[in-house]
Amino acid sequence: METSAEFPEGVTGPAQYGPGVAAFAVYLNQAQLVPLERTCEVLGEVFDCPIAEGTLESAVGRCHEQLAEAEAAIKRGVEEAEVAHFDETGLNVDGRSFWLHVASTPSLTFYAVHKKRGRDAMEEIGVLPSFLGRAVHDGLPSYWQYGQCAHALCNAHHLRELIFVEEQLGQPWAKELKGLLLEIKQSVDDARDKGQERLPAEMKREFAARYDAPLELGFKASAPPEPTGKAGRPKLGKAGNLLKRLGVHKGETLAFMEDFSVPFDNNQAERDIRMVKVRQKISGCFRTTTGAERFCRIRGYISTLRKQGMPILAALSRAMVGNPPMPATA
Repeated sequence: METSAEFPEGVTGPAQYGPGVAAFAVYLNQAQLVPLERTCEVLGEVFDCPIAEGTLESAVGRCHEQLAEAEAAIKRGVEEAEVAHFDETGLNVDGRSFWLHVASTPSLTFYAVHKKRGRDAMEEIGVLPSFLGRAVHDGLPSYWQYGQCAHALCNAHHLRELIFVEEQLGQPWAKELKGLLLEIKQSVDDARDKGQERLPAEMKREFAARYDAPLELGFKASAPPEPTGKAGRPKLGKAGNLLKRLGVHKGETLAFMEDFSVPFDNNQAERDIRMVKVRQKISGCFRTTTGAERFCRIRGYISTLRKQGMPILAALSRAMVGNPPMPATA
């Protein structure tokens, strides 16, 4: 005599992996950046639960679908932030050059992949067009086209360029300005540690005046570019371009001095990008655009949860059954 019954809810075949296995596979592949083939090997050898790469890719796809609402909430949270960080880096997708864009805060991370780097990509991605806070970035010309928001420049970039101008081009003004930026940063840090919300007005006026002096020396030391006979403006060179940016965008360079909520640098965005670069070093390029897009959504969710101290594996397990925990976005 045989007794038969209906399959449990969600089980559609005689052999099937449950959401726990799928979540752990996605966790290894997307959170710990273990490549597809090695993820399958780990499940087979360590847990005696061998799965095919196609099964893993299906699990990643299912997780990607379930996180659409969470990603939209993260994106809105960045758009509504008072200060947000923006950056972009090259991405290899099936041997073709793409760009990874990041928009983030200390508690939120939003990634997007696009064929382009500049304005067209930013418009399609859609964070900057509606952003009204303070955008911290490295000075890419496309960012300045968004005039509805305030801007702040990354001074870590400035310090690196000033060191180059000082050491490689032998221009002493760069050393003076580098020291001043670090002095202002230290003053801001000290004031913040004491519970102060701003620097004294007289101190800010003094710093602003001292900022102009090395720039004047730099413009005198940097001879104007000679005409080349070619159409367009002659190239300014590294020192000339740096001087122009620091002069035109003095307010954006010193924004951290005027407003303590503005950071000295754009390291937040650079840290958020770093793990994507690590993923490429470990696993190589993305095989498809779909794979890159799935990674951006899942990784942005994982990064956001980590910033907020939420457990990753448990969240992915809930996502696999259609109930992912929503991060705080206020």
